Amino acid sequence: MYAYLAMQVAERTLFLWNNEHIVSLIAQNRTVVLPIIFEALEKNIQSHWNQAVHGLTVNVQKMFIEMDAELFEECQRQYAEREAKAKDLEEQRELNWKRLTDAAAQNGVDMVTA
Repeated sequence: MYAYLAMQVAERTLFLWNNEHIVSLIAQNRTVVLPIIFEALEKNIQSHWNQAVHGLTVNVQKMFIEMDAELFEECQRQYAEREAKAKDLEEQRELNWKRLTDAAAQNGVDMVTA
């Protein structure tokens, strides 16, 4: 039920982009708005389960590209950097955990019950 309600909120929010006044305001403030919402747009495009939300998100992304391709590319670059850093951090965490469990195993410590 929660997923359905969240999808409805996302879909209705994306429908705001059909309002010319809203689009005009966002276009005027795109340098503030796009960096804030870029990650959510990317995540919707990459993995949202609802086809309507996905399609509306693609339309919003296209509008931003048409408004300011240079700003869009800069947001895309920054997003890619953040994702790469997050991936590196996760890999480092996994490596540290493996080292810890290996050291504990050498000392005869059961990590599950310790």
